[in-house]
Amino acid sequence: MPMMTEDKVAGAGEALFAAERDRTQTRLMTATHPGMDMDDAYAVQAAFVDRKLAAGGSIRGWKIGLTSKAMQNALNIDIPDSGILFEDMFFDHGSTVPAGRFIEPRIEAEIAFIMDRDLSGGDVTGADVIAATRAVAPALEILDTRIFRADPDTGAQRTVLDTISDNAANAGVVLGDASHDVGAFDLRWVGAIVSRNDEVEETGLGAGVLNDPVESMVWLVHRLAKYGAGLRAGDVVLSGSFIRPVEARHGDSFSADYGAFGSVRIDFE
Repeated sequence: MPMMTEDKVAGAGEALFAAERDRTQTRLMTATHPGMDMDDAYAVQAAFVDRKLAAGGSIRGWKIGLTSKAMQNALNIDIPDSGILFEDMFFDHGSTVPAGRFIEPRIEAEIAFIMDRDLSGGDVTGADVIAATRAVAPALEILDTRIFRADPDTGAQRTVLDTISDNAANAGVVLGDASHDVGAFDLRWVGAIVSRNDEVEETGLGAGVLNDPVESMVWLVHRLAKYGAGLRAGDVVLSGSFIRPVEARHGDSFSADYGAFGSVRIDFE
């Protein structure tokens, strides 16, 4: 049962919006609102999203996070989380992120699904996801945090409730230079070599995402169904990272080589 009042939820959403606008960070939600639960966290996320919409933002899709065992264990959770992608989060393959655009950016490698038609319902299967998908593509997600990773006063670490509140820490998306029919590859075996400044930082396989990125998509549709929502035709969905986050510093260049699946690159001023 939610612990936060509507006023507190709205205030938390406004604090996150201001942090993003001003490129600052706010206190951990779990420090400001001890006793909050996952329903509260998603309510704060919704308030943050509503504030962005009121400022003229437009929704383009979804992201799924915490799909790997390593990340779930790090946050002491056994389920993924999700957040909303906005149109202004998308960067072109090979483009440059302006200095000061983000607070503490990090990079993850993912497989993106581009939806061909609406998809909703608590009984959706992997076959339904495949049938509703127009294409899959290599992608990089740019993470950022409007919330301190650790409380500056107490040293308390951010929890999954803070991450969910912070729109699942998403901030940017880079789609690669190729897209494919969803059945053209075994997505469990689609992998990437991720380099920063031409030095390999991470490698991974799609199987790291709930054993199959399609299953990650099923999880999202089922979660949305609980709120009477679903995926829309044209939505871009990041199915979850199969590498650990890599810090993005001023002047860094990132590339992800997915072999026959394609490649994706982003630079930071």
